[in-house]
Amino acid sequence: METDLGTVHEVTAGDCTDCYYLDTGMYDTEEYGAVYLLDDDRPAVVDTGIGTDYESIVEALEAVGIDPEELAVIAVTHIHLDHAGGAGFLAEACPNADVYVPAPGSGLLADPSRLVEGTKNAVGDQWEFYAEPKPIPEDRIVELEGGDVVDLGEHELCVHDAPGHAFHQVIFEDPANDAVFTGDAAGIWIPGIEEIRETSPPSDFDLEQCLDDLETIKEIDPDVLCYTHFGPRDVGDDLDAALEEYATVLTDWVRAVERKREELADDEAVVEHFATETDVADVWGERKASAEAAMNTRGVLGYLERRD
Repeated sequence: METDLGTVHEVTAGDCTDCYYLDTGMYDTEEYGAVYLLDDDRPAVVDTGIGTDYESIVEALEAVGIDPEELAVIAVTHIHLDHAGGAGFLAEACPNADVYVPAPGSGLLADPSRLVEGTKNAVGDQWEFYAEPKPIPEDRIVELEGGDVVDLGEHELCVHDAPGHAFHQVIFEDPANDAVFTGDAAGIWIPGIEEIRETSPPSDFDLEQCLDDLETIKEIDPDVLCYTHFGPRDVGDDLDAALEEYATVLTDWVRAVERKREELADDEAVVEHFATETDVADVWGERKASAEAAMNTRGVLGYLERRD
């Protein structure tokens, strides 16, 4: 799979058409953050990165023949700023596009001050990679709920609720491409090693609901999963196995944090343990891998606290 930073590539997985992706170089890390483009009568961008990368998205639109003024849809799977942080910048650069946002989170993009505060708490010193998000005018926001359909022309974005990772998350089904834009509902796919990893950030992570979200994807039964983290993956007849693998990874991860919490009886010690024991430093680099593990650990600890 091609992943040159800032270069747009056609999605060739399955039978996809009119679909492109680029590696935005999120957190100065390759193969971590993707943005998708759909070239249709009403062109669309799915997810927008952390704000520092919006110019590369505009350049990608132009590279596939979409004038920024022609962009009609900016769709975000959820409002975490690694998915929606660029929405305000992109809306400003593409004045005829509306921003399609899951309804529970729409107000936090119109006024992102509380979202910024929560993000800083979650990501720690990784905040230096972010841009302060631009508020999105309310008249540019279209609220989404499960069952809604965003008509693009040959393609549609069919909305399915997927609140396990965050209460404001949806996934987008593109029936014409037999694909699903997964947001964070199907985990983090690392194409370089062809392995799936957990994502369990604070403050809304819920294991049981995450497992239910995987069942939602099974029912859609797509051939292609388009991960924001990272890239398109042709699963075909192996969809169930791929999703079961993630269910196992996520469940085992929660159990590992729970056991270490019982052993150490100190949440900060638990976070420190997993931050230093990460097994993907060779892929993402030590800093990003450690920060990711710390954030995911905090999310599980919050879940365990609520559950108990």
